[in-house]
Amino acid sequence: MANSLSAKKRARQAEDRRKRNASRRSMMRTYLKAIVNAIDAKDKSKAEAAFKTAVPVMDKAAQYGLISKNKAARHKSRLNAQIKAM
Repeated sequence: MANSLSAKKRARQAEDRRKRNASRRSMMRTYLKAIVNAIDAKDKSKAEAAFKTAVPVMDKAAQYGLISKNKAARHKSRLNAQIKAM
């Protein structure tokens, strides 16, 4: 347990950031699942639309530091390749 005022503040900030990060990570995963479900359903137009909305979300997550830029690029590249292969 934090004793000093600065340590208590740091603990509060860490908890706020944890909640914010969890929310953003969950949102990103939801967008990714929408793309994967559309690909599994063989619905190219729905997959393309979902991909278009998910790309900025992944870029923002990388910008916030939730995921690395390479991970965002890898997801975008693989999902786009799957959509084009339909």
